[in-house]
Formats: sequence, structure tokens, C-alpha cells
Amino acid sequence: MCGITGFWRQSAESLDVLSQWGAAMNGALRHRGPDDAGLWTDHAAGIVLASRRLAILDLSPAGHQPMLSHCGRYVIAYNGEVYNFLEIRRDLEREGQHFAGSSDTEVLVEACAAWGVERALSRLNGMFGFALWDTRDHTLTLVRDRLGVKPLYYGWSHNTFLFGSELKAFHSFPHFTGTLDRSSFALFLRLGYIPAPYSIYEGISKLPPGHLLRVSAPCERVSPRPYWSARTVVERGIQDPFRGDMHEAVERTELLLRDSVRLRMLADVPVGAFLSGGIDSSLIAALMQAQTTSTVKTFTIGFTEASHNEAVYARQVAQHLHTDHAELCVSPKEALDVIPLLPAIYDEPFADPSQIPTFLVSQLARQAVTVSLSGDGGDELFGGYNEYLLGPRRLRLLRGMSPILRSVIRETVRGLDVVANGRFRKVEQFLKATTPEALHHYHASRWMWPEDLVPDASEPLTAFTDPGLYADALNATERMMYLDTVTYLPEDILTKLDRASMAVSLEAREPFLDYRLLELTWQLPLHFKIHRGATKRILRSILSRYVPPQLFERPKKGFSVPLDEWLRGPLRPWVEELLDPTTLRQQGVFNPAPVSEAWKEHLDGRRNRAPQLWAILMFQAWQQKWM
Repeated sequence: MCGITGFWRQSAESLDVLSQWGAAMNGALRHRGPDDAGLWTDHAAGIVLASRRLAILDLSPAGHQPMLSHCGRYVIAYNGEVYNFLEIRRDLEREGQHFAGSSDTEVLVEACAAWGVERALSRLNGMFGFALWDTRDHTLTLVRDRLGVKPLYYGWSHNTFLFGSELKAFHSFPHFTGTLDRSSFALFLRLGYIPAPYSIYEGISKLPPGHLLRVSAPCERVSPRPYWSARTVVERGIQDPFRGDMHEAVERTELLLRDSVRLRMLADVPVGAFLSGGIDSSLIAALMQAQTTSTVKTFTIGFTEASHNEAVYARQVAQHLHTDHAELCVSPKEALDVIPLLPAIYDEPFADPSQIPTFLVSQLARQAVTVSLSGDGGDELFGGYNEYLLGPRRLRLLRGMSPILRSVIRETVRGLDVVANGRFRKVEQFLKATTPEALHHYHASRWMWPEDLVPDASEPLTAFTDPGLYADALNATERMMYLDTVTYLPEDILTKLDRASMAVSLEAREPFLDYRLLELTWQLPLHFKIHRGATKRILRSILSRYVPPQLFERPKKGFSVPLDEWLRGPLRPWVEELLDPTTLRQQGVFNPAPVSEAWKEHLDGRRNRAPQLWAILMFQAWQQKWM
């Protein structure tokens, strides 16, 4: 696991200058790889590749990056893990390839050299973002893994092409001028994150999951293209369904999930697991413990506020599985102390409040292990969110509503007091949500009308709003699950986990996001996943083989913090400083009126506006740090 960065420019700078710039960019990513730093420069071409290394496999100097292929043609800077690298290595050895070390980096660059990038990608099972330089053809190829576990940014600043695992590397490049992209900012206010391919800066993009970008000249404006498509997998799975019964599906899923866990336990450093006590993390911990003779280390965070403390459930599961369990009960002060760190950790505005406990549990785990497995992805693949139960019911209600009834509801809400004006607009929007995508977009929206807050902003199309990106032949629930797989999962869940874990130099691995498992789940009928009001049916069946149901059968609860209380209480001075109307007016980004109204409503206790306010606060804190 590493952080990568670099640039390509046509210029007359000396080799020393190019190396100094590359080293500065690389230094900004030290947290992602504290064990080693590497720089590779082709002065004549004007290109620099840089890498920070967190040593996981082959801790020797043979794993140093950037790495040159044995033939000398390719140079790679690589962030991630290829879990099936031993299988690929054996195939390459049968073709006559010899290896100097035992790292997956060497296997990856030799696979690209022997087979070409796209054939090599078809063989990879892993998480990755990498840059591959072809010294003969002078082309640079950027690649991101299928589901977007690892990040990769790229873009143009003046006459320079930049790339990196995190945007903070770009800030260390002397000619980078980050200009706020107001349209992307509007997307952030709506969703709490900025979805690929957009970024907070004009001219800078995220490489979408399952895509590659090939650049032949530093000023050449090219677009990425997919080498793998979640939409294709989903549609193919629906067309070629699983033919077995529920018992056979459980057996097949467990077998594949066990193998996914086994592969993700491979490391030359200590490995553990996050354990919340919920179905997903409990199952990962159980499958780990079932496949090792040593005691698995598990980690959980609890809160002193009883309403948000679920550590007791994790403790019970850990005791049953006989894991070596570490638990940290966090006070409000300890959690609040994380907030000033967030703009540096998330160098793009990000507003999921569970970023706080995710950082704290990563920090706890890093004291004992270098790799930790997580249960992320289980909800999206196996139908775990309550919205998958409630959404289709609401959709049927909306579709069955007569025009007369719609008119009556609109007129009733319109007749309420002035304060209800915003609620009237929200009801109007809800009544228009007659497709699964529109309804899911409605529920995913924090600020329903970001243009009220950001004058002159125009939201670009996303997977929620572009019919050309919708998956075909799915029912309403499946369309919502697909949307979460390509939006919320990579852009919120995986972004949160990557930044929080890498901030403390911890590698997080997600067994549910093995692409083979994704392919299987979309072949399974929906009632194997959601049945009679219960979500994740198939995972419950598997977990009950390892853990008594009474230890995990309870209402779903997210990894949350009491943010609404904190904003009115200990965070109030910080909030009022960042949301001061005069300051907002001087900054010229926000329209202060709706911000002030939301804060007043929250303070008065009329409505819980914490999700909307947190997005604004995270932007303001980010702006103080980076703009």
C-alpha cells in the first residue's frame, strides 16, 4: 500500500528542479507510506513518477518503487494490493519470466510488460491506483481498480499534467492553481461528497472506478475509458441468473467469501479486523478466525453517550469468536479533537460525520496491526439498507397517486405558514420522484436546492440524473442497489475509509468487494437478499453458522455520532465562527440567508439540520486549510 504522485510537462527545467518538485509532492503523501520513498525521473521527457511505500508484502528493498520492468520498457508507481498476485506470478514464470523479489508490484509491472495493460487488468483481483510509463512510446497510463477502493486524481494545470492519490500532492507542485469548481461544489452540498469524475477544482478529475486513462503528451486533453463496468456485470447477472436454490446460494457465497477473506489476509505484517458487532464485520471476523490457527485481533470504538454506543455488541461477538479484542470508549472531547484534523485528512470537502469514528478506530487498530479488514460493501451487495425496504413502498404510493390527490396535497402544504415554504418545495420534489433513481436521489440529498446556497452554480449530471447511466432490466430495489454501488459506495464509504485509515498509515481491505462476489450477487434473485422485511438474508444464514443469531439480530444502526447535540453544545462557538453571515458574504461563495436560517432552525430545536450544516462546516474548514 502506498501513495503515488507525479507530473509530466514540456519544459526546460533542470533535473534537479524536476526532482525537487517531485520530492515535495511525494512528501505530502508521507502518511500513506512512511516506510520508503522513491522518485523516478526522465529529464528528456519531462516526467516524474513518485511513490511513498507502506510495506505490506516483501519488506525488503526489492519492493522499492517506482519499479522498472525487467525489460526496461515500463516504470510503475503503484498504490494498492493485487491479492491473486501469486497465481499471476506462477503463470508468468511458466512463460519464462524470472522475479528478483516477492512483491505484488513486481508481478504487476511484469504482467503489464508481458501481456499489455488491459489483458493484465482482466487478471487482477485487488484494489489499486497506478501510473505506468512506457519509456519507448512515451505514453503514461493511469488505472483505477474496478470498484474504486483506491483513489486517483489527475488533471492539467497550465502546461503540466498532474496525478496523485490525494489532492494534497498537487498543492506541493509550485505551478498548481486550484480554482473552485462551483458546479462540483453544488454536488457536494447535495450529496456530502463529490462523485467521480468531478473534483472540487476546475481542470482536475477523479479517475472513475474501472477506468484507465492513456496520455501521449502532457498537454493532450484525453478522456478515460472503461476496462470494466459494474453496469455490464449487473445487467449480465440479471440475464444469466443463478439456477440453484437458497441452500446452494448460501454454500456458493460462503465459499467465495471465505476465499476473498483468505486472500486479503496475505501479508508480511500483522493483520486484524474492524468489528462493530453488525452482520458484515462479524462475518468477516468469523471467516478470518476460521481460517487461521492464530488469534485474530479485532477493534471497535464505543462512545460514552449510551445512545450511540454499540461496543457491547462487538464485545459479545469477539468473546464468542475468541478474538483478541481491543475496545476504546471515546468521550465527546476525544471525538471532537478529531474535527480540526479533518480538512488535512480529507483534502477535498467531505461531509459524512462517521469520518470521525472511522479515523478513531483506524488509529486504535494501527497500534497493533498494519492491515485491517472491514465489512464495507455488504450493504450494497446484499441489500442491507432500510431504504431498499421503504423506497419501493414509497414509489408504489407515488405512482398510484391521482393528479387530484397530488393537487390537494400541494395546496394543503402551500397554505401553511411561511416557515413551511421550504417544506412545500420539498413535498413538491417528493411528489415528482416517480422513478427509483429520482426517489433515491431525493433521499440522498442533504440540500435539495444547492443553487439557493451557491449562486451561479449548475449541477452536472450524475448516475442519479443521467438516464444514459441507468442499468436496464432491474426492478426498483435493484436499481437503488445498483445506484449505491456506483455512487455512495466508492464516493462516500470507500473515500471515508481510505483517507481515515491511510492518515494513520493503516491499510484497510474489503473482502466483500472482491469482483467475483459482485458478479455472483447480481446473479442471485432478490429474495435471496431481501425477504419478508429482512435485509441481507443470505449473509444472516452464513453468519448463523459461526455466531448465535441473538448476538447480531437487531435493528440496523450506522456508525454514527451525536452530531446534532454537538452542534448545539460544545461545537457551537466553532459553528458560529464559520457560519458568520458577514464572513460568508465576504468570502463570496455562499448566499448567507439560507445558511443562517438553517442554523437558527437547528439551534431552536425546530428541525435537526445537522446533515446540511455539517456539509457547509466541512467546506468552510476545508476552505480555511486549502484555499
